[in-house]
Amino acid sequence: MSGSNGEENGDTAALEWHAPVLDRIDEHSTIPSMLAKRVAAAPKAPIIEVKGEMGSSWRKILAADFWEEVQDIAAGLIGMGLDYGQRFAIMSRTRYEWTLLDCAGWVAGLAPVPIYETSSMQQIAYILDDAEVKLVVAETASMANLVRAAVDTLDRNIEVLSLDSEAIQRLTEAGRTIPKSQVTSRSNRLTTDSLATLVYTSGTTGEPKGVAITHGNFTDLGVNSHLWMSEIASHPKSRLLLFLPLAHILARFLQYFQLTGQGVLGHTPDIKNLLPDLGSFRPTYLLVVPRVLEKIYNSADAKSGSGTKNKIFRWAANTAIEYSQALDTDEGPSKSLKARMRAAQTLVLGKIATLVGGNVDYVISGGAPLSERLAHFYRGAGLPVLEGYGLTETTGPISVNTPRLNKIGTVGPPLPPMSVRISDQGEVLVKGPSVFKEYLHKPELTEATFEDGWFKTGDLGSLDRDGYLRITGRAKDIIVTAGGKNVVPSLLEDDLRAHPLISQVVVVGDKRPFVAALITLDAEMLPLWLKNKDLPPMSVSEAAENVQVRASLERAIEKVNQRVSKAESIRKIEIIPTDLTEANGMLTPSLKVKRSVVLSEFEDVIDSIYGGPLQG
Repeated sequence: MSGSNGEENGDTAALEWHAPVLDRIDEHSTIPSMLAKRVAAAPKAPIIEVKGEMGSSWRKILAADFWEEVQDIAAGLIGMGLDYGQRFAIMSRTRYEWTLLDCAGWVAGLAPVPIYETSSMQQIAYILDDAEVKLVVAETASMANLVRAAVDTLDRNIEVLSLDSEAIQRLTEAGRTIPKSQVTSRSNRLTTDSLATLVYTSGTTGEPKGVAITHGNFTDLGVNSHLWMSEIASHPKSRLLLFLPLAHILARFLQYFQLTGQGVLGHTPDIKNLLPDLGSFRPTYLLVVPRVLEKIYNSADAKSGSGTKNKIFRWAANTAIEYSQALDTDEGPSKSLKARMRAAQTLVLGKIATLVGGNVDYVISGGAPLSERLAHFYRGAGLPVLEGYGLTETTGPISVNTPRLNKIGTVGPPLPPMSVRISDQGEVLVKGPSVFKEYLHKPELTEATFEDGWFKTGDLGSLDRDGYLRITGRAKDIIVTAGGKNVVPSLLEDDLRAHPLISQVVVVGDKRPFVAALITLDAEMLPLWLKNKDLPPMSVSEAAENVQVRASLERAIEKVNQRVSKAESIRKIEIIPTDLTEANGMLTPSLKVKRSVVLSEFEDVIDSIYGGPLQG
């Protein structure tokens, strides 16, 4: 890796790392100009594929045809009365029309504002008011009605359309009288400093913040990322199937990344259809959150049954992990390990690749840490996981492991042209052209978020001598026990979630005499697990009291505790009957735990663990 580290701490850690600048952009390098270059370079090549009515076939959309439709919808947005620089919102699952509207908004000189399709009326109203939205395109009639109810609480005149009824037709008709020259004029007014979007943080604490992201934030990072990771999207065979919400900044950036590469983009709006869609679309790379990888592994383990078949699966999984770990040694895998690996691939591991379409070269994982054990398993199984790290405020990725530069257990080196610094308190600080412009209407907060020009991420981490970043947790989540021991909850939680019975884990113990954990059971995996253990069917609440279930969880706790000191180890667990979900407000749309909400909701349970409420 090229770059430079600054002052060093001993022989192992660098306090600062600067990724190289691979290419420089000018002020006219906006999202529309980058899309136009892609279209001009290969107008007759497919750029997007849309799933057909029959479900298994995919209809190709050529770059020139997509660009023409984008221009038509851009004209329609102008025809609906949206002035240059104004905002309109998109509330929809991940589908072709999301991408179409997003690109059309940029071409029309507007700033699209995503709204998660699971948002409440209050959240919608807050975003519409704060962003001064003029138009909302919702996916379904029920979403549109929810938006209209939110609009009714505001003193604003906001048009609401629905994709499943008239939205695209209305926009197309509204654009018929708008000359293409007017659309081009709008695009030409844009510069890299122009606002591209407002993305509202999902808010693990407090009210959402409108993160102002510019065209330059996207394009500077995108141009350099294509050069840095050319194996991913800079070739015609590249295929990305998006199923994570496009309201999330990482999915949004990868949408742009794929469209400005040379490959094809697809969408899956319904996660229930994910496996057949993966099989028919055959992506070459995927974007996932760790929970998806945990689910795939746990499901494969559970479906192997019990007895001999399960022993073979476990043997193959351990072989894959051992093989991957050996790849990181000077000696590499031994001949006997290679032979075992070939057998494991034939018996078990080859089937794992078919679950994700049989054509995937790389899996990009972000949003939360992935356990090292699972990362080694997938690499050994032939599906390298490129773990990355980023925030809404950094237009998505700050760092990512690449096909050439991959250290399991880290989130990779900084992407060009980003710089990363570790503060004296261990906080990760970031500087570079993808860092956001401001928090809308919050100048004091914007100012407080920067330190000498460096953005304060709020995450704790370290840099090694090669510039690889390791994230150890959120600064605000650190637990300090009554004995004064600092505990990073994520170090314990991430490994525990790999257990097939566990859905979510929240480690507690701040100002308490020892560390404990709240655990929720995975309702989908429970029946399979019970069947494999020759146990009768039971509900989640019944399982929470079952001796064998608790014994299995206790064994998982013992394994995790071996990796930390006694003062950091989990001494007690409490299984709570209610899972943490986005619907009950305990998870963000990107599946992060709202720790403060959970601690408040289950305060009585936590108090019971310690024999009473916190004193003083």
